[in-house]
Amino acid sequence: MTQQAKLIAVGSALVDQLAYVPEEFLDTVEGEKGGMELIENDDMNELLSRLPEKPYRAPGGSAANTVVGVATLGLDTGMLSKVGKDEPGEYYRSALRAAGVDDSAFKVTDDVATGTCISMITPDTERTMRTFLGAAATLAPDNISPEDFAGYTHAHLEGYLLFNEELIMKVLDCAKEQGCKVSLDLAAPEVVSANMDKLPGILEKYVDIVLANEDEAAAFTGEEDEKTALNKLVAHCETAVVKIGKRGAWIQQGDEQAHADAYKVEAVDTTGAGDLWAAGFLYGLLSGWGLEKAADLGAFVAAQVIQETGALIPPEGWQKVKQHFSMK
Repeated sequence: MTQQAKLIAVGSALVDQLAYVPEEFLDTVEGEKGGMELIENDDMNELLSRLPEKPYRAPGGSAANTVVGVATLGLDTGMLSKVGKDEPGEYYRSALRAAGVDDSAFKVTDDVATGTCISMITPDTERTMRTFLGAAATLAPDNISPEDFAGYTHAHLEGYLLFNEELIMKVLDCAKEQGCKVSLDLAAPEVVSANMDKLPGILEKYVDIVLANEDEAAAFTGEEDEKTALNKLVAHCETAVVKIGKRGAWIQQGDEQAHADAYKVEAVDTTGAGDLWAAGFLYGLLSGWGLEKAADLGAFVAAQVIQETGALIPPEGWQKVKQHFSMK
């Protein structure tokens, strides 16, 4: 009897604080409008205290967005990350538990506060983000052991881990020691460009599924044409994905190639779209669906999240997903 798929995600635990602010509020915030800048905890607390209205709080981070989606679709899941011994850290873990994600692999520190990302949304819908990485940035190789991956069949990693080579190698070695397949989301073209010295070797030796958007694929392969980039990516691992926004996604596994269209909906906010696409695709693939159907599920899930503010899909959105694919 085949072991039932069980996925653990590894990445940064960041409490998202989503706040609607008037344009003039950003004049009081240091740094440029749009994009993301790192700040210290004192600056984060000061900024939170000045918001014109109470922010909406949600568990965030790329890996968390994906694992919550996979859990909601119905697979057994867990997450490995690090939080502070504080109220935001307990909130984060309880929110994941409520979504069905096992938090027993979490690490906790007394020394640093839980990471936070504040997202200030102006009337033009643009987001200006300020992030305190906090405890998430202190996850270290000696925090990780093979036991963290015991019982799991699949480990999903966010690309930001590549910036800590010792950490990602420890994670990969421990996951493989327990027999896990590995997927890696490349995260951003800047992540790819900064890690080209080690990324090809990691893909070839450890990664079974690599997920990229067209910019990340181009950064890795030097190819602007997404199908050419896909062919070069899949030469490094078993399965490769190149997401191309409104034009859908290309997927290749060995010689088999598939395309999934994007669903046309009114987009409110594209935050988390790639993470939730990955959730749908990984759920489908790990459940034995074919490439095309798994990618179609990814596209449908991504279409639900871009109709919301933030990276959480409400229950009615998940109900649409399950009805569309005749899932329980």
